[in-house]
Amino acid sequence: MIEYKKIYRIFLVITLFTVGMNSIENNYIYAQDKNIYQNELEADNQNKQKNTGTKNKANDKTNNEKTKQDEKNSNTRQDKINNQNIDAEDGYKKNKSMNEEQDISKQYEVYLKNLFDYRNKAIMDHNEEILKKIYDTDIKFGLWAYEHEMKKMQYLKNWSDKQGVVFDEIDAKVKINKMREREKNLYGIICTVCTKYKYYYENQPDIKNEFQIGTQHYLHVRVEDDRYVITKEWYTDPFADSLNLEHINSKEIKSYILSQGQVQFDLSDRQKKAVDYAHKYCGAATNVDDKIYLINPNYKDFNSDGGDCANFASQIMYESGTFSKNPTWNYENGAATKAWVNAQGFKNYLVYSGRGYYLAKGSYEEVYKEAYKLRPGDIVGYEKNGRITHVSTVTGLDSRGYPLVTCHNTDRLLVPWDLGWSDKKIGFHLIKVNY
Repeated sequence: MIEYKKIYRIFLVITLFTVGMNSIENNYIYAQDKNIYQNELEADNQNKQKNTGTKNKANDKTNNEKTKQDEKNSNTRQDKINNQNIDAEDGYKKNKSMNEEQDISKQYEVYLKNLFDYRNKAIMDHNEEILKKIYDTDIKFGLWAYEHEMKKMQYLKNWSDKQGVVFDEIDAKVKINKMREREKNLYGIICTVCTKYKYYYENQPDIKNEFQIGTQHYLHVRVEDDRYVITKEWYTDPFADSLNLEHINSKEIKSYILSQGQVQFDLSDRQKKAVDYAHKYCGAATNVDDKIYLINPNYKDFNSDGGDCANFASQIMYESGTFSKNPTWNYENGAATKAWVNAQGFKNYLVYSGRGYYLAKGSYEEVYKEAYKLRPGDIVGYEKNGRITHVSTVTGLDSRGYPLVTCHNTDRLLVPWDLGWSDKKIGFHLIKVNY
């Protein structure tokens, strides 16, 4: 466990005690049980309303009352969308909120980064003993959070064994959005985390590849004997759909992947424009150095309406200058057609309009060889229970020619296309886009 000098602990307690947290945004998914988290948030907000006279409960799904201003600005929206969600959909406000300097000690962000880095190293080294010390496993939420990280650690090991790669660095960049002292030495924190993963292939140790994943976290951290202990944590987990991964026939797959060479390719100016746009505006995974979160403020964020992945994929295509809008595929003034904003509708439109065509579809084992034909600008669709639930845009290839994708929900930048989607119940749709 991380040890700190007592003077730092005293400084930390004094600093955090002076900081208030005004509200808790209900856009975090617990690693184990979303409903429990929602109930916990509702209880938090009910208590806060009694103590502070707050007018509305934050994201109480049973409360459809809105303020008059909300009704004026959003009378065409679904009743379940409250004022907090509407504010989050304004790109200008969201970018400002996520990136502006908060009245929070920068020193504490360093402490929190150390905690994430310590956990990442334990996961990278498969060290269960160190990982367990980070959590209070004597309480329910702390135990669940620990068990989830154990599953993630095993999944990353299974995936890297299948891929023939070694993770040699996992580095986190942390931005605290809100925090408050819930009780003595126990702090509630909402933060944005951009995690950079670096890996190399077993037979290519001198060539490093990297990708970034952006996540939103809500956690409780207790200062205990000059160390940090996580007692509760929820976050938008990029690996949630693969944590029950069964061992696949990885020996043959690994051999095939390791036999591939680096791919040389030329991109058109419009493909380059699409890639640059995707890398800049991929939310909490953005490659803009001085930002930890960035979306294009000219587009609505559809997360509160069910997801933003197809919206972002449509933006990438349109902003490349290759594809024009039409009555079927359109975005205007915050409203979008199904083909623009819905993952299933987007996939169907691409294929049936002639703007794209299938390379392959099926399980990972059925399509992984065809995936090497994907190039920047192409699309990967992810199918669950017979429907496309997510889409990503290919924006690069790694040192073995393995396609890398960029997307929203969860925010990804140049991530191997199947990472986080390796469950046998998931199907893949590989679509070539006609740039």
